[in-house]
Amino acid sequence: MKILFKKVIILHPNSVYHKQCLDILLINGLYSAIAKDIEADADTRVIQHENLHASIGFLDIGTQVGDPGFEHRETFETATAAALHGGYTALAVMPNALPVVHSKSEILYIKHTTKDSVVDFLPIGAISQNTKGQEISEMFDMHTAGAVAFSEGKNSLVHSGVLMRALQYIQPFNGLVINHPQDATMSEGGQMHEGRMSTMLGLRGIPAIAEELMLHRDIELCAYTNGRLLAHNISTKRSVQLVREAKNKGLQISASVAVMNLSLSDEALVGFDSNLKVSPPLRGIEDIKALKKGLKDGTIDVITSNHVPLDEESKNLEFPYAAFGAVGLDATFAIANTYAGLSTETLINTLAYHPRTVLNLDIPAIEVGAIANLCFFNPDTTWTFSSSDNHSKSKNTPWIGTKLRGKILGIVNKCNFVEKR
Repeated sequence: MKILFKKVIILHPNSVYHKQCLDILLINGLYSAIAKDIEADADTRVIQHENLHASIGFLDIGTQVGDPGFEHRETFETATAAALHGGYTALAVMPNALPVVHSKSEILYIKHTTKDSVVDFLPIGAISQNTKGQEISEMFDMHTAGAVAFSEGKNSLVHSGVLMRALQYIQPFNGLVINHPQDATMSEGGQMHEGRMSTMLGLRGIPAIAEELMLHRDIELCAYTNGRLLAHNISTKRSVQLVREAKNKGLQISASVAVMNLSLSDEALVGFDSNLKVSPPLRGIEDIKALKKGLKDGTIDVITSNHVPLDEESKNLEFPYAAFGAVGLDATFAIANTYAGLSTETLINTLAYHPRTVLNLDIPAIEVGAIANLCFFNPDTTWTFSSSDNHSKSKNTPWIGTKLRGKILGIVNKCNFVEKR
């Protein structure tokens, strides 16, 4: 199969073609030619769009998928559909399944089940047995089976001793621990960010210090063990500063932020839309400003979708009774492009390149002879998100009816070209 992409602005910081507008010819999923004005023969499919950009496919760290055990919320197939429409060619999936992904068997199940998927599914193994935060899992076995990192997923790891041992255990293979910092003993019963809005709405708050205290502990343990840590989905101004200080000290720490925490503040909850009930919670305006600054100066490495599919019975409830979480794979690029205030190059780095660096994965090349792994998009197209744009099996999205800027046009991976209509 021959596919010729015409007049593509290539974004790849490690490529000689970076920021150049060129044609790309693919033959059977391989780069055959990258040059100006490549001629198409009769059996070549030509793809041409206004303001066409290309980068390697995006990689999401921390996607929640329902398989196994919660297939009524999401399957690998529906997660694939959502990912493809969002420009993702790889998903690093959290271990919060049933059974929990805490041994070699579950890692192999994910890899075997998804081996023919257009999207690469990268398993994240649990740090502890059943993500209970008590007995450490067999991380080395999971690593050899294909785990790309270790985390308790949606559960924050409270036990300091377990986290310390995990950071030490992974060092022989240069592994990564991912922890979402939130002290449940301080945030228990909280429904939204603690502040003026929570008081006005009469909802119990989740204090910023619940995140910041645990993050401070995680950073201290990272320094003590010299381990590798991803502070996952930080959300407060102080958290950004803590990560910045840790990086300045040379610690092996990286950070991610959920796209919704860049886009909306706690003021959006005035309508009690349960689809806006997420973890970490929507914070204040000053927090959003600090998060955006952290992305621009490199303190925060990665933007995540924070994709958490939930069934109607868990989400379509009065706000205090609804579960935390929203789906977001389909529109993360457009949401971030609309709200985060980043250059296109910086945005693509946080979605495609930095996630692979954080996970210590090879970065696909854009060069003749290499296997193509690409995302095509127009960063300036405006469109309105509708229910038909949500390809997740679950419908817990707050973005329906929202006007966004930036449109995914298609991806190439594993010799497949999937064009978005």
